[in-house]
Amino acid sequence: MEIKAIRTEGDYLAALQEVSALIDLDPSPDGPEGERLEVLGTLVQAYEARHHPIDLPDPVEAIKFRMEQSGMTVKDLVPYIGSLNRVYEVLSYKRSLSLNMIRRLSEGLHIPAEVLIRKPEAVEA
Repeated sequence: MEIKAIRTEGDYLAALQEVSALIDLDPSPDGPEGERLEVLGTLVQAYEARHHPIDLPDPVEAIKFRMEQSGMTVKDLVPYIGSLNRVYEVLSYKRSLSLNMIRRLSEGLHIPAEVLIRKPEAVEA
């Protein structure tokens, strides 16, 4: 099993192509193709983490996404954020999330606190 490091975008694309072909084979994890897939997958993940990092989402967009996923309305956020007026202020970037709001949203809606503590992108612009 000869596998080389992924150092360039060309190496990365070739590795992705091979990973895709191996996935189509649906190999046994214990077989040679399964082991090759596991090793290549690890190398691809490492390259992507270094060269194609995915930034955390905007906190307000994360809240809106969770609302959409869960079929929630703005009124459903009142227990987490406060009054309906305050919810609208947060969702329109007119009010920042407080520490207590972040805690309640994180615990109740299972949005990672590290996402909620970020500065909203609409405010940065």
